[in-house]
Amino acid sequence: MFLWMVLRVNNILDTKLPRQHFIGVLDIAGFEIFDFNTFEQLCINFTNEKLQQFFNHHMFVLEQEEYKREGIDWVFIDFGMDLQACIDLIEKPLGIMSILEEECMFPKANDTTFKAKLYDQHLGKTSHFQKPKPSKGKHEAHFRLQHYAGCVDYNISGWLDKNKDPLNESVVQLYQKSSMKMLAAIFATYAGADTGGSVGKKKKKGSSFQTVSALHRENLNKLMANLKTTHPHFVRCIIPNETKTPGAMDNELVMHQLRCNGVLEGIRICRKGFPNRIAYGDFKQRYRVLNPSAIPEGQFIDSKKACEKLMGSIDIDHTQYRFGHTKVFFRAGLLGALEEMRDDQLSRLLTKIQALSRGYVMRKEFKKMWERRESIIIIQYNIRSFMGVKNWSWMKLYFKIKPLLKSAESEKEMANMKEEFTKTKEALEKSEARRKELEEKMVSIVQEKNDLLLQVQSGEETLTDAEERCDGLIKNKIQLEAHLKEAQERAEDEEETNAELTAKKRKLEDECSELKKDIDDLELTLAKVEKEKHATENKVKNLTEEMAVLDEGIVKLTKEKKALQEAHQQTLDDLQAEEDKVNSLSKTKAKLEQQVDDLEGSLEQEKKVRMDVERAKRKLEGDLKLAQESLMDLENDKQQLEERLKKKDFEISNLNGKIEDEMALSAQLQKKIKELQARIEELEEEIEAERAARAKVEKQRSDLSRELEEISERLEEAGGATAVQVEMNKKREAEFQKMRRDLEESTLQHEATAAALRKKHADSMAELGEQIDNLQRVKTKLEKEKSEMKMEIDDLSSNMEQVSKAKGNMEKMCRSLEDQLAEYKAKDNENVRNINDLTTIKAKLLSETGELSRKLEEKEVLVVQLSRVKLSYTQQVEDLKRQLEEEIKAKNALAHGLQSSRHDCDLLREQYDEEQEAKAELQRAMSRANAEVAQWRTKYETDAIQRTEELEEAKKKLAARLQEAEEMIEASNSKCASLEKTKQRLQGEVEDLMIDVERAHAAAAALDKKQKAFDKVRTPVL
Repeated sequence: MFLWMVLRVNNILDTKLPRQHFIGVLDIAGFEIFDFNTFEQLCINFTNEKLQQFFNHHMFVLEQEEYKREGIDWVFIDFGMDLQACIDLIEKPLGIMSILEEECMFPKANDTTFKAKLYDQHLGKTSHFQKPKPSKGKHEAHFRLQHYAGCVDYNISGWLDKNKDPLNESVVQLYQKSSMKMLAAIFATYAGADTGGSVGKKKKKGSSFQTVSALHRENLNKLMANLKTTHPHFVRCIIPNETKTPGAMDNELVMHQLRCNGVLEGIRICRKGFPNRIAYGDFKQRYRVLNPSAIPEGQFIDSKKACEKLMGSIDIDHTQYRFGHTKVFFRAGLLGALEEMRDDQLSRLLTKIQALSRGYVMRKEFKKMWERRESIIIIQYNIRSFMGVKNWSWMKLYFKIKPLLKSAESEKEMANMKEEFTKTKEALEKSEARRKELEEKMVSIVQEKNDLLLQVQSGEETLTDAEERCDGLIKNKIQLEAHLKEAQERAEDEEETNAELTAKKRKLEDECSELKKDIDDLELTLAKVEKEKHATENKVKNLTEEMAVLDEGIVKLTKEKKALQEAHQQTLDDLQAEEDKVNSLSKTKAKLEQQVDDLEGSLEQEKKVRMDVERAKRKLEGDLKLAQESLMDLENDKQQLEERLKKKDFEISNLNGKIEDEMALSAQLQKKIKELQARIEELEEEIEAERAARAKVEKQRSDLSRELEEISERLEEAGGATAVQVEMNKKREAEFQKMRRDLEESTLQHEATAAALRKKHADSMAELGEQIDNLQRVKTKLEKEKSEMKMEIDDLSSNMEQVSKAKGNMEKMCRSLEDQLAEYKAKDNENVRNINDLTTIKAKLLSETGELSRKLEEKEVLVVQLSRVKLSYTQQVEDLKRQLEEEIKAKNALAHGLQSSRHDCDLLREQYDEEQEAKAELQRAMSRANAEVAQWRTKYETDAIQRTEELEEAKKKLAARLQEAEEMIEASNSKCASLEKTKQRLQGEVEDLMIDVERAHAAAAALDKKQKAFDKVRTPVL
């Protein structure tokens, strides 16, 4: 149902559009450590282990690798947070998950078989898998895992059923055939235990259904693969207290969470490292505002150099930032300070721009207001003067006579016409002068256009040369990329070998720690055995003392028996009471036996039991004294005592049989000791063989080291080797890798033999422990039998010699066991010496691995140098590509400008022809107007008074013609103005073309310089 709901939500929210970026939020619970942990907690803690490993790798490994990749002076810090061992224990083959899935396949498997397989596979082989200690008042735990957050005890009850997630097949088929579409869709893809066909394609090879653990691992692997392709940001939620009270802070709880989440180490690397980084181009573009004078305009400066100048010009501590190959790195807090400085600078610039713009607007508004005020003052002055003069008598006469004076008006009009005529003449002269100037400028523009065409052709030739050079650079880039790929492959191989060596180093260290633990355990067991030996000696002494006391008691009892026979009749009445006392004594005896069985574990409890036995013995002696005083006549009990004697005879025969069995056991123990001695001799022979093999391997290693030194000397002498030498080097490296693998196999064989020796030694010690336990059991049985013999002293008088013989045999057996212990101690010392030899061999191997790691670091330095060269080449190639694109754009712009200039020249020619025609028409019109003015002037001078009306008509005609002439003059002036504008525009375009040509020349020169520099750089690399 949950999966169906997720699919429905995804289908509804899906936009069906292509996407390149996304933002995802992953919310997950932390490590769960409860009193009762089961399968769900294992899945959650395993997920947290993977995510914590991803966090540690991203925060501590990738961060420091980027520092090294960028060439920053940085000492690698190992925080010791590799969780891969615990992850491998859970998810790798023969891990907890795989064993659980394997058990789910078998029908007879249960929780006990699963637990047994876990113990056989992992107990004692890894420190992360442990056997939990039993604790009172808590749930039962079957195994313990050492997680990143702490130790977690797991209960495996019901794990197989939870992992199978069983569901009845008939019910599933019923759901799949349901008339409800939603129910049928939910169970359509269910993979049961007996389904086949179409569903079988999605199943694993070894099973007919998919388990919960397999599904969980598959989803988790998809999630981790998705996370590795993203740029993650981490948010840690901290619980302040467990009581949910506001304002309360549990410091220990918070520090534990911070330590478990890796936040403290993250803060530590953020303080020591450079958590903020920006590319040079982005930094230059964003923070150039802080000091624009540091980066001059109009000059091409490398982004790195520009950033160095900019940061040097700002008052900032130089230890707070570093310059890498492609980025500038900042310590924590510095980027925020730069942002504040940028905000302050932008606020100052914005206030200045606002002040300038507001000043310009207000000055413009003030000018308008001033002009309006001046015009208002003039209008007011004229109106006031007119109002002061309008009632004047002469002004009234002037107003009446002025309309009647037509001649004066005609003279004024003629004067105005003459002025206008002169003005038109001057305008025509100016237009002719302008036309001549424009013609001269057109000639100069045509010459400049031809010069520009020649320059463009030369620029095209330089562009073709640049394109050819770029092709050559691209070919060189391809060759360099091929070399880089080879170098990267070699670096990857070296990294793999380094990883393998580090893993082997860790394994050897783990095995050393395990060997030390085994040695400590052996020493503890030897100390325990010595203590037990002393305890057994003390017990034997106590037994001898007790036997002596028993002998004395038997003598006393034989003397008192006669007195008891005489007092037989007096004790008949007290017999029943004494039988009750015997029953109570038997009950106390049973209780004491139980106490002895319960308190066998430790020496202190044995002392307490011994004290109780001594107290019981004293009580019994007191009771016997009372019985001696009270029971003077026991002849009637003689028959019962004889029956008891028969029973005791039978029991003594049984004891003799047991003693014979114990003798047989001692014989078997001696045989086992001989077999162990033979095994030890075989192990010594195997150790000598392994030493011989180790000597051979060391000889091979020395031969290999000599060959490597010879190869390195040859490589140093050869210098720039040819392709054949590179192939030979590859073959040598392959041989070296093969020999290294052989050496590793030999070391693994040595480790396996050492492990077998340890196992055999542990088995032998376990057998000795079992033998000692058997002897202790025999001793406890003998002690019980002694207590029984104390209660029935009369019956044991005849068998004391046999008991003393058994005691002698036991002493002999103890002595033989002591001798065997001495022999085992000597053999243990030999094993310790063998272990020391193995540790020396391991130290030699570690020194060899150190040398190999040093060589690997040298190769890594070479790889870093090659990567730097590659970065510089790629940057140069990108710069050349960018310049080539700019040149192509400039070329296209020049071609477009040439086309537009040609089109403008054609338009100017057409306008020039039209202006010449208009000018000719104007001249003809002016000549006609001059002739007509002369005619009318002569006519007006002769017949001025008689023909005023004709003059008025002629005047009107002349006014109309003058108006037409003025309109034509205005049209010509507008055309001249448009010609001047086109001329100015052409001049601006010509200047722009000249600037573009100069830029093209500068770019071509820069390309030539970079080509020469690139050729110089490329020659030593090739």
